[in-house]
Amino acid sequence: MIVWVNGAFGSGKSTLVEELRARWSEALVFDPEMIGFVLREIVEVPTGDFQDLRQWRRQVANMAAGLAEEYQRPLLVPMTLVNPAYLGEIFDALNKAGANVHHFFLNVPEEVLLKRIDSRSFTPDDPDRDEQVRAWCKSRIPSCVAAVDALPQDTVLLDGELTPQELAQAVLDHVGA
Repeated sequence: MIVWVNGAFGSGKSTLVEELRARWSEALVFDPEMIGFVLREIVEVPTGDFQDLRQWRRQVANMAAGLAEEYQRPLLVPMTLVNPAYLGEIFDALNKAGANVHHFFLNVPEEVLLKRIDSRSFTPDDPDRDEQVRAWCKSRIPSCVAAVDALPQDTVLLDGELTPQELAQAVLDHVGA
């Protein structure tokens, strides 16, 4: 089983996955950003967004499906994935691999996202880079908020303003864990 936790930057994906991991000891955590970081070391990312690399999408689907199949344990995936074509490509590949995917989207108002992003430190040793990352996250908010209307029909929308504990319980209840 794959539990994909989606939402805008600052919506609480990683926090929710940490809470799920604490309650669901057999679950594995797979962060697709790691594949993006590796690819950036190997090839140029012309757009600046590694999700635009077809290789990233292929590798994410292959790794997630492979982990779920090989280890027969629940897989928690915290990743913003709002481009409908990319989401479809990855989820189609997961479905073809026989993975049981549960897709959750943390729905959070824009003003809350802005506050959360402003309160985070991404690169504490480099304030200029920190501000660049914040600006990049903020620039993605409109597309993330708009994505709610284009999500797959079986996506479970979660109120991202609930506590991590409440959200984790809702996810666990939904997947029957």
